[in-house]
Amino acid sequence: MSLLGSMQAHLNAVPHLVLGLQVLGALSAAIAVSGALSFTYDTFLRPGVSLRKFGAKKGAWAVVTGASDGIGREFAIQLARAGFNVLLAARNQAKLDSVVDDIFKACGNGGEGEGVQTKTFVVDFASADDARWEAFLEELKPIEVGVLVNNVGVSHEFPSDFVDTSPEELGTIINVNVTATLRITSLIAPSMASRKKGLILNMGSFAGAAPTPMLAVYSASKAFVRTWSESLAAELAPKGVVVEHANTYYVTSAMSKIRRPSLFIPTPKAFVRAVLAKIAPGTTTPYWTHALIGAVLNLAPSKVVLAYTHSLLKDTRRRALAKRAKLAKQE
Repeated sequence: MSLLGSMQAHLNAVPHLVLGLQVLGALSAAIAVSGALSFTYDTFLRPGVSLRKFGAKKGAWAVVTGASDGIGREFAIQLARAGFNVLLAARNQAKLDSVVDDIFKACGNGGEGEGVQTKTFVVDFASADDARWEAFLEELKPIEVGVLVNNVGVSHEFPSDFVDTSPEELGTIINVNVTATLRITSLIAPSMASRKKGLILNMGSFAGAAPTPMLAVYSASKAFVRTWSESLAAELAPKGVVVEHANTYYVTSAMSKIRRPSLFIPTPKAFVRAVLAKIAPGTTTPYWTHALIGAVLNLAPSKVVLAYTHSLLKDTRRRALAKRAKLAKQE
């Protein structure tokens, strides 16, 4: 090919290259706009499923695990105010009785609470045996459960490498976050499916969305809850049961050890209100600032997120150990 012919070929190729770049840019812009619109709709505009669909104000019951404080306590109170009778399950009877008092006060008076009924069931989810689960089943048989909130959960005492985590702590995390969640769901889901009506709310964590060094077992347990929830949602949807995995960042609670709320760290009351207002099947991130954080994390390279999280938890561990040493000196 002559020099003139070669130059002509290159010139002919330029418009094709420019067109290709324009198409690529347009596709990238379309994907970005689609993502922004989807985020806006899911976070601010999408209507949630009404709680009446699951028996609110019709005599149905809500079962809430880990109901003695924090998020679980708030679910119990808000579901009672929405019109459900409530069965509260946790390991401390005195705390459960206190929540029952709070429910009655929230529902209208200091005694019976405008017809709201309550039950309490004491169970240590870390060590419950078959006999205790059978006893739980007996408590459930006389009632129609419209909502199950699998809220009970436990994390590491403080961030630690896996090789430094005790077998007892490992067992507790798996027993509470995985085994107990499966066992109680297996007691309630069949009756929901037979009635073709029910809501199963599984509490998630950002730690389950990506590997989390120094919280490795907790992270893995929450990843299990996410994949199991999404599978269960697909199985039960044709049977009229909604299964939601409510993903969350930090909330002020005993488990998070955060006491002061902020823009990105809501109180249990604000978080639960957001969850109940946006009921939907599958994995959701109901609280708007948590959804914003999740969107940013999804855009960041996974290695960057992993490195940032590891660094953050190293610092958390350092501060926790320093606090422990300070308290030991004061004793």
